[in-house]
Amino acid sequence: MNHLMILPVVIPLLTGAFLLVMYRYNIGRQRSLGIGSCLLLVVFGIWAVLQAGVADYTLYRLGNWAPPFGIVLVLDRLSAVMLLLTALLSLFCVLYASRGSDREGSHFHALMQFQLMGINGAFLTGDLFNLFVFFEVLLIASYALLLHGGGRARSRAGLHYVIINLAGSALFLLALGILYGLTGTLNMADLAHRIANAPEADLPLLKAASLLLMVVFGIKAALLPLLFWLPRAYSAASAPVAALFAIMTKVGFYAMVRVFLVVFGLDDGAPANGTVMAWLWPTALITLALGAIGVLGAASLRTLTAYMVIVSVGILMATLSRNDEQLLAASLFYLLHSTCMTAVFFLLADLIGHYRDDGYDRFSIISPLAHRWVLGTVFLVAAVSMASLPPFSGFVSKAWILQSSLQLPGYLWLWAAILISGLLIIAALSRAGSGWFWRPQEHSATHARTVAKTRGLDHARTATVCVMVAISFSLALFAQPVMDYLEAAAKLVYQPSGYVNAVLGDYIRQGGEVAE
Repeated sequence: MNHLMILPVVIPLLTGAFLLVMYRYNIGRQRSLGIGSCLLLVVFGIWAVLQAGVADYTLYRLGNWAPPFGIVLVLDRLSAVMLLLTALLSLFCVLYASRGSDREGSHFHALMQFQLMGINGAFLTGDLFNLFVFFEVLLIASYALLLHGGGRARSRAGLHYVIINLAGSALFLLALGILYGLTGTLNMADLAHRIANAPEADLPLLKAASLLLMVVFGIKAALLPLLFWLPRAYSAASAPVAALFAIMTKVGFYAMVRVFLVVFGLDDGAPANGTVMAWLWPTALITLALGAIGVLGAASLRTLTAYMVIVSVGILMATLSRNDEQLLAASLFYLLHSTCMTAVFFLLADLIGHYRDDGYDRFSIISPLAHRWVLGTVFLVAAVSMASLPPFSGFVSKAWILQSSLQLPGYLWLWAAILISGLLIIAALSRAGSGWFWRPQEHSATHARTVAKTRGLDHARTATVCVMVAISFSLALFAQPVMDYLEAAAKLVYQPSGYVNAVLGDYIRQGGEVAE
């Protein structure tokens, strides 16, 4: 048994606990511990990607209890990619926050570690109940992180965020109760086997449980009609917190992939799965449309970025609902791009706001901007990538999605939604960039130079944003090997019998062969 598998949960757990104990010590030590933990997670993420490339499934049985009776962690290509993405994102967020944002409130670094523990656990767990547990861990940490620094806007946004997620947690427990009552298990592999062989009389309740899970994961992912909490919450949070939250909606997408394509995907007929996909398709398209409209009407760069998160959710859910292996691989490439770039824009909004005399990141206020050429260049490159223009990863991911959907029913709707939303994003980013950098007010040029002298450019924060943009470019530069890896990940997802056999082994064969 490979004990490295437990590290993504244990490292942030122990680091967070130790940070709570040494809270009154020097902030520099807290930063060093937080950054060190994130670096270790990056190293583990690289190992996980390499390990998953060698072995399709790597298991860790806690207490050496064999599934389905014990807790099991499962590493495959999909979870490995998500772990590495989370580790890299957390490292950049902690580095950015260490330039002063972590002083706005208490226990910032400890809360970040507990959030990482919940996110990593959700990606690795092979049990639905433990998925619920890790969801609660990451949500409790996110409640405190959202309120970090205080203020009326954060308190109001946090209240809505807490209420909607508490409702989602209650529905999650209800769905788990139905599934456990019908099957007697919550192990994902065992559930897949039992649902595939469930009697016809259980199908209505199975459909009800699957629809409840769709609502639960839709809340986590900000899917219509439960998306309106996200723009207010994300725009109110501090920049590094909002940037880390960019991965939160992807946890909901990951859970949908794992549950609906594995747990409910073993049976070829998959009536419960088919019902979810039928509802998910129009819901995702409307989510995408509302996100694009919100992007165009946003009054600040933070709000614009929050709506771009919703756009990315709509695209991911729409591709998932088409239930195609090649399209899933393309959507995973888009997930990497969109998560990285929305995080970039949350940090960039804070960076620009710091060097404006008034208005922070609002579009409607004309104000002198220091270091206009440096920030303008970074904004231009980031905007080109976010708008999915060549040569960045956004262009590669959307081109792959459009090409993969050509043979699928309803592809014209997907094409129209993606292309029109992309056009609206280009218009919104062009408006922001031209207002801030292209047409500065002549009477404020002298004042801007004065501001620039008094507010020196924060090279560490600027470099952090630049490195994140460079990662987007490197995804396009090494697109082919990344595509090959993601195609293999999607292939494993669409072969749930391999997952079941890997997790249950000889146990499942005592009751019959796994359905192919």
